[in-house]
Amino acid sequence: MSEFEGDAAPDQLPHEIDHSHPDVTGGWLRAATFGAMDGLVSNSALIAGVAAGAGAHTVVLSGVAGLLAGAFSMALGEYTSVTTANEQIDSQVRIERRSFERHPHAERVELVNMLMAMGMTEATARKATEEIHLDEDRAVHFHLAQELGVDPREKPSPRVAAISSFVMFALGAVIPLLPYLLGAEKLWLGLLCSAVGLVVAGAVAARFTKGSLAFGAGRQLLFGAIAIAATYAVGNLVEAAL
Repeated sequence: MSEFEGDAAPDQLPHEIDHSHPDVTGGWLRAATFGAMDGLVSNSALIAGVAAGAGAHTVVLSGVAGLLAGAFSMALGEYTSVTTANEQIDSQVRIERRSFERHPHAERVELVNMLMAMGMTEATARKATEEIHLDEDRAVHFHLAQELGVDPREKPSPRVAAISSFVMFALGAVIPLLPYLLGAEKLWLGLLCSAVGLVVAGAVAARFTKGSLAFGAGRQLLFGAIAIAATYAVGNLVEAAL
């Protein structure tokens, strides 16, 4: 029996028996995590700063305005940044294709050298290069994956990133507003909701990355607390100056 066969089922790859990998190229997790954290921290800090010198009505108006402005800004920013990154990848694909047309031998030599640097013998690298270059699309993608560390076939979706960012920012931003929207006009209740939200969001992010839940939750709580405290202090200073 081959060492690669093991106990795998006929329709299952041997590598899939002990573990599998989630999709890390879609762009949604980074956008969702960033959106939720930004919504929580920025709106909590905004509410704390406004509450230092204004009434509950002004706090709610400021919080809702911050939620909408931030959510749309985050979504537009994510869409633009991901689209720009994808367009840059597309431009590199065009450059690589032109090089294939103008310098096919040099591209083969380049790939042979890359494969040898990975540990292949020269004979194996040459044979693999010839097989890879039988399909130009496959060869272009393979070259770019090796040279740039990205696969042009696995670009993140700008729409998914934008929607994830918008939704999660809005959800994060509404958390510190909940006590005010429910009639409890107390800043400390809003900050308590923010603290709980930061802990949960940090733990969820750590769960996706297989990191420590306590560390992830504590880190987000600490960073959020610093930002909120700083904004509240500035709000008090401005109120005193006025």
